Amino acid sequence: MTSTTTNGAAPKRSQGVWAASWRRLRADKMGMGAMVVVALSLLLVIAAGVGLVARDWQKEVGVPNAPPTFMGPAPAENAGAIPQPKGPNVDLSDIDPLAPKYKEWEERAKTYKTEDTVKAQTLAFGADRLGRDVLAKAIKGAEISILVGVLAALVATVIGTVLGAISGFYGGKVGDFLEWVYNVFTAMPNILLIFAFAVVFGRGVLPVVMILGLAGWTGIYRLIRAEFMKHSVREYVRSAEAIGASKTSRMFKHILPNVSHVALVQLSLHVVSFIKSEVILSYLGLGVSVDQVSWGTMLAEAQSELILGYWWQLVAVTAFMAIFVTAFALFTDALRDALDPKLRGLE
Repeated sequence: MTSTTTNGAAPKRSQGVWAASWRRLRADKMGMGAMVVVALSLLLVIAAGVGLVARDWQKEVGVPNAPPTFMGPAPAENAGAIPQPKGPNVDLSDIDPLAPKYKEWEERAKTYKTEDTVKAQTLAFGADRLGRDVLAKAIKGAEISILVGVLAALVATVIGTVLGAISGFYGGKVGDFLEWVYNVFTAMPNILLIFAFAVVFGRGVLPVVMILGLAGWTGIYRLIRAEFMKHSVREYVRSAEAIGASKTSRMFKHILPNVSHVALVQLSLHVVSFIKSEVILSYLGLGVSVDQVSWGTMLAEAQSELILGYWWQLVAVTAFMAIFVTAFALFTDALRDALDPKLRGLE
């Protein structure tokens, strides 16, 4: 029989943890806007993965290092011509691996001289040193970098959260063993640990995800372990134990929602950190394969181009990174606030 209040109306049923958190998240306009940007970025990654966009990113569509919104050579008569060394029997291919492409580029430069062709071949972010569309490269690079950053952060967060929950909740010999594993990982410099895993797993997207995930879980483990040790002795957990809730239920149904904001903050930080780590690995030749493009490989190319005054590839990849990283950080901050038990008590 349903109980009633003094005025005869049925009592209002309190919202669950996740329903209340979703209501608070919807009230955060900035958080919802950031969530839309993150969702669109992920859709862009999926579209690039299935070939709907940036399918021909490797195609040479214009003059090498063409500036933004312009295709073709400079207005000068001999613009686009590749200077040839003077002297008898000089084979430029011996000292420059790109020499076989020079004639092709010269012919392409002559083709793009007409005004109609220039209008038809306009590129918003210009072309790289091989004449490839920088915008298409940045979109295709987002597929690799976001995939690596998000998946590696998820792997690290899951490992750190599960191990931290087990160690903090059970303690004893189980906790001592996991503490030993934690100390083994933290005793080695992180960069050396990454290099060691890179030798084992090799190059490619999934190997980089595993490398970063296995090397980056320790910080999350430490924080989650401390939170579980603190919450496991609180009254609401003791009450769940008194009514017969299993240990697994107490760990992941009662305690985890109350410490999830800690994991989300770490997830956000690790996504940003792992995108940067992918840049370093790709720059050192330990990241993605040579036939793939990522924001890391683009930044490595942009370093040499910037010295020559070709800034547009650096601007393009930096803009893409800044938008996604900022939106992801704002979204996870809003999600953390929505799940924070301290903020729930203020309602």
